[in-house]
Amino acid sequence: MADTLRIYHNPRCSKSRGLLQHLHEQGLSPEVRLYLEQPPTIEELQALLAKLGLPARELLRRDESQYRELGLDDPSLGEMALIQAMVDNPRLIQRPILECIDMAVIGRPLAAADAMLARQSR
Repeated sequence: MADTLRIYHNPRCSKSRGLLQHLHEQGLSPEVRLYLEQPPTIEELQALLAKLGLPARELLRRDESQYRELGLDDPSLGEMALIQAMVDNPRLIQRPILECIDMAVIGRPLAAADAMLARQSR
């Protein structure tokens, strides 16, 4: 299963580092996607949102200054505008995200990642 796992990782984030360490402690070696350096494309982000089962607005980090600067709190903004904002400004994406073949989860708390891994191994 390790080759089917990907973590959208920010090494400066303690939660992201914690999830990666937690996975390594379980003997898992996920693909590490440094999403700030290699932002997801629109298509990748749409697929990730589908796996997460979330609308784009729920994946936004509302405490980032870019969120306010870009006016992303405007309720009239549609999915594509929010997705494009995350593609253009990947710092706005919640982290860490753990993805496997057919599902994904925001990996905090760690129990969320563990639950996804348990479902995936069935």
